[in-house]
Amino acid sequence: MDLRIHGSAEASILDAFSCDVRLRVLTRVYSGLLAFGIARNGSVLDYPVVPEVAALLERFRRGPELLAVVLTGVFGEEEDFALAPGKWSIRQIAAHLADAELVGAHRFRQILAEDNPTLIAYDQDAWAKNLDYARRKPKQSLESFRRVRAENYELLKDLPPAVFARSGNHTERGSVTLGAMLEEYARHAEQHVRQVQEIREEYRRKKGKK
Repeated sequence: MDLRIHGSAEASILDAFSCDVRLRVLTRVYSGLLAFGIARNGSVLDYPVVPEVAALLERFRRGPELLAVVLTGVFGEEEDFALAPGKWSIRQIAAHLADAELVGAHRFRQILAEDNPTLIAYDQDAWAKNLDYARRKPKQSLESFRRVRAENYELLKDLPPAVFARSGNHTERGSVTLGAMLEEYARHAEQHVRQVQEIREEYRRKKGKK
């Protein structure tokens, strides 16, 4: 599978490292971006100030690259390994990220185009079961995630900062701003990347791999 990071300069540098080391390099980049003061506890934000918008957009844009790094070398039974019964496998997590980005695409556009639209919650476990996440190919999920995330980034990257104060009404969480949603989707990918890394580490431990 071709899961390399897009961009020859980054790829040439990162190819010299193991998957674990590459993930740590990118994680440090995002730790630096978080120094702008963006909330990390999942709380709803008002629209970010200008430096925070730029940092959030960069985190958002790079999500698929983080996933590509952590998926490097995954194949065979490792794709379906889960930490415990009922927990998602790497295959299912990749499929979830792809589908969640489609949901995000719709929500971003609703908030931009409509006044206080209703953002309908969805049952992610029902999607995983009924949309057959257990058979989705991780490479295809990655490419779908990469494509839709790029389209969402293009939609958002040149908007005036004040636009991030626009909001919608989520059916479970109430009022949410565009800025809060941007942070949520940036963080969502990062959290699942860490989850995949944990699964891979446990898989290697159980298989006696170094």
